[in-house]
Formats: sequence, structure tokens, C-alpha cells
Amino acid sequence: MATGEKSVMVVGIDDSEHSFYALQWTLDHFFTPSPAVSPFRLVIVHAKPTPSSAVGLAGPGAADVLPYVDVDLKKIAARVLESAKEICSAKSVNDVAVEAVEGDARNVLCEAVEKHHASILVLGSHGYGAIKRAVLGSVSDYCVHHAHCTVMIVKKPKIKH
Repeated sequence: MATGEKSVMVVGIDDSEHSFYALQWTLDHFFTPSPAVSPFRLVIVHAKPTPSSAVGLAGPGAADVLPYVDVDLKKIAARVLESAKEICSAKSVNDVAVEAVEGDARNVLCEAVEKHHASILVLGSHGYGAIKRAVLGSVSDYCVHHAHCTVMIVKKPKIKH
């Protein structure tokens, strides 16, 4: 890293409240309205699933729906990134790059860390239990073991009854 160049922080987001909470928490704790003061350059990455992975194992005719699924996935990605930009703007953090990359979130986020030479990756925790995590796989667990930087997992506090 050149002298005076900021470290890069990558925040991985999807369309869940957990990832938006993690983004807001990160902005509150690491960024100020003055970009000169913040030690990080912010890159927000959304992993857009491929149409075939979103459809899953389907029978005959699945190929007919793929173009429609792709359009919907692109709309979701655009909405997620627009929401992220609005959150940043509301916190007066305007020096932010956003990108949607097609692929599995685990690989997309680890590749984003490499591409941007990030020093930290921030992810929200969905709070899945052991069984769901075993079946679905944990993006954060994968990134903790494979990303070549510090990984911070932000958990949304549970509401006590």
C-alpha cells in the first residue's frame, strides 16, 4: 500500500436485514462524515446468484424460466445496491464503491478481498442454527477460513422479551 493510501474495507451484503444492519453498524463505528478522517475506503459487494442456481434442480422447461429469473435477480441486485448507497448517503459517507458480482457469495466475497486488496471483510450474521448452517452452508464461516484478510462478523442483537 502506497503512503497515504487508505486501507480497503469490503462489506458483503445481500437483501437481508442482517447485512443491512452490519453495513449500518460498520458506518457508525468506522466512518465519519469527513472522508479525509476515515482510515478506510469502502467497497460494498453484492453476490448475485446465477439464474440456474436460483432455480435449482428443476424438471423440463426450467430453461424457459431462466431469462425471467435473471431479470428478477438483476432487479434485486440493483435494489440492494441502491439501498446500500442510500444508507451510506444518510450517514454522509459518499466515498463508496458498490458492485454486484454474479456467483456464489463465498467465492465472490473472497475474490473481492483479493481484487481490492482489502484489509478487512465485514459480513452480517444470519443467526442460523447448526442444522440450517449445515444444510445451507455458512458464507461467513467459509470467508473466515478462506479470505486473506481479517473477517468481522456483525451480529444483530436479539431482542429480549
